[in-house]
Amino acid sequence: MIEFKLPSLGSDMDQGKLLEWKVKPGDTVKRGDVVAVVDTSKAAVDVEIWQEGTVQELIVAPGATVPVGTVLATLLAPGESMDFGTTQAVSATISSVAAPALVARRRISPAARKRAEELAIDVDTVTGTGPDDAVTLQDVEQAAAAQAQPQDRQAEMRKAIAAAMSRSKREIPHYYLAQTIPLEGATAWLRDENSRRPVTGRLLMAVLFLKAVALACCRFPEMNGVFRDGRFEASGAVHAGVAISLRQGGLIAPAIHDVSSKSLEELMRDLTDLVQRVRAGSLRSSEMSDPTITVTNLGDQGADTVFGVIYPPQVALVGFGCVRDQPWAEQGMLRALPVVNVSLAADHRVSDGHRGALFLAEIRELLQYPEKL
Repeated sequence: MIEFKLPSLGSDMDQGKLLEWKVKPGDTVKRGDVVAVVDTSKAAVDVEIWQEGTVQELIVAPGATVPVGTVLATLLAPGESMDFGTTQAVSATISSVAAPALVARRRISPAARKRAEELAIDVDTVTGTGPDDAVTLQDVEQAAAAQAQPQDRQAEMRKAIAAAMSRSKREIPHYYLAQTIPLEGATAWLRDENSRRPVTGRLLMAVLFLKAVALACCRFPEMNGVFRDGRFEASGAVHAGVAISLRQGGLIAPAIHDVSSKSLEELMRDLTDLVQRVRAGSLRSSEMSDPTITVTNLGDQGADTVFGVIYPPQVALVGFGCVRDQPWAEQGMLRALPVVNVSLAADHRVSDGHRGALFLAEIRELLQYPEKL
């Protein structure tokens, strides 16, 4: 038997609320299938499963809030069979799931219907947990809580972020470095490249930043990985967590996977898709659980330099400020050039200032030759 547990979907997540099951007992699942939707303090996340098997039992009901690590469901491994009693239970569960389709109207308790009217809740959107999927008073109350005022959700989010960042500063010995990088060649190349592309296919400077960081991580693997159980685990691939602001306030940093092996065009598509889904509240658990380094770009907010806090268990964060024209002296000549301030927050348990400085220098060098990215 396989236990499917609530995964950690970020360093600021201690618990989650199960919103919906996407499977039922008896269903066969494979790696990467979305099996549930879980609400964190920041967003509703599609939770994927990473084992193959047959759903045996759904233990946690929609609407329940449980700690990370709680067993949500059990599965039978491929080739494992149910006993007769389990088979009967699964058959009964499947029948009860299908039963509402044979009923002319949904069963709703009078108290639930009255409360739904008071709270302006559409009962057709409420998942029923009563007999034959009847909507109960508790179901309506839980649906109302899920539609809590934005300020309540924002306060919850800020509390979770504060707890995670306090833990980071308490447990991780940060060191910080910054470097100003000229972007004359990069901006000229980007302008020329985009002139040949349709509007929908144009690249942003942000994807050059992402690719440069990823390639630098390949040369400096101590910046790319996680620190767990007292030791550093380097990652074989660069899964860059991209800090994205939420409409209701706060930040979330889901991952774009395998950044170093993707073209700039692929990264642009991935970044556009990720931002759209973050704003729409549609994320996958794999994007939240496995970033190996975080990249934050606050240039569009006018910030010149970003000094970030590392997202545990990661060991580094790279920040990009605003691209600005500044006086730049080179070969005895003074002229205005577009530049960006790039900062590194890194974990002193894994790397030091010497390696950190070389890492930033590698990012600088890579950005001087954007056509090679």
